[in-house]
Amino acid sequence: MSYPTQRPTDLEGGDGLESIPAELHSIPWIDVHNHAHTLSWNDRERYALSGCAGMVTMAAAYYWTPYKPVQPEDVRYLWDDALNRLPQIRESHLLDAKVGVGIHTGARVENYEELLEVLPEYAALDEVAAIGEIGITEAQHVAGWSLEEQKEVTRRQFEVAADHDLPAVVHTPADLEDVDFPERESGNLPGYELDLARQQEPVLTSEYPKREAVDIDAELADEAGLDHEQVVLSHMDPKIAPYVLENTDCYLSFTVSYPWLLGVSPTDVAEIVAEYGPERILVETDSAGVLRSDVFAFKRTIAELYRHGVGVDAIRQVVYENPRSVLP
Repeated sequence: MSYPTQRPTDLEGGDGLESIPAELHSIPWIDVHNHAHTLSWNDRERYALSGCAGMVTMAAAYYWTPYKPVQPEDVRYLWDDALNRLPQIRESHLLDAKVGVGIHTGARVENYEELLEVLPEYAALDEVAAIGEIGITEAQHVAGWSLEEQKEVTRRQFEVAADHDLPAVVHTPADLEDVDFPERESGNLPGYELDLARQQEPVLTSEYPKREAVDIDAELADEAGLDHEQVVLSHMDPKIAPYVLENTDCYLSFTVSYPWLLGVSPTDVAEIVAEYGPERILVETDSAGVLRSDVFAFKRTIAELYRHGVGVDAIRQVVYENPRSVLP
C-alpha cells in the first residue's frame, strides 16, 4: 500500500498493519489466588472492569492476626471474615468470588488440631473453592514452626481437600536469590508492610529451599491421596517451572502483580508456555493489602502474552480454561 505521507514513516515498506484479534480484548479471566477481601472497594472494581470473571480470595493469611504465635480463634476469625465479605463482593462487582480456607504456615499456629477438626465443615460450604493457601514455608514470621509440624498440618489439610474434592493452593517459598534488593539487610522493603527482621531461622536448609518445599508438598499430597491435578503450586518462577513440569502433574501458577519483589514477568510466562504448552499453567495476582501490587496485572499479562507470540486460544486456556478446570 502507498501512503500519502509527506515524509517517510514506519508505514512505508511494511506489510500493512497486522489486525489484532477482537477476541483478545474480551477474554475473561479467573484469579485462583488473591487476598482481594483485604483490598479496597475501588481495587476490586478494577478487577471486574478489567475482565475478572471469578476469583478465589485466600482467607488464610497470618499478616492480619493480632498476635504471634497465632491462636486458633485468630484463624477462625480470618476464615469467617472472608466469608462474611463474600456476598457484598459478589453483589457489588458481579464476580464469581469464592474463598480459600486453610492454615497458613507463615507463622506458627498453636493448637492447630482445633482448626483441623472444623476445617471439613468449612470445606463443605458452597462458598469455599479451595483449601489454601497452605504448604511448607521456609521460615516463619515472629514465631517459628518446626518442619515436622508443618508437614503434619499440611498433609492433613491435603487430606481434607481430597475428601471434599477440592484443589489445594500451595504457597511455595520465594526464590529471591537473583532479585536485587538494596534494602534487604535493613529488614524493611519499600512497598511491603512486613518487618523482615522478625523472620525466624529457616527450617529448610538445602541450597534450593523452593525446590525442597515443592518436593515435600508433592510427597505429602501423594500421602494424603490428593491427585497432583488438584494441586496448584503458587509463586512459580522460570527456574523452578521446568522441574515441576517434568517431575509432577501439578498446576503451576505465576504471580505477576508484584514483579518488583518476585522478579516474575509476563515474558517468563510466555517462554514457559512456548516451551511446555499452556495445559498446566495459571496466572495469579496474590494481591493483598500488605504490599504494593498491580490489580491490573492480569489484564496486562494477557496483552503481553499476545505481544510475545502466545496465541489467543493458548492465552484463554491459561487465564480462564485452566482455572475453570481445577476449581469446583
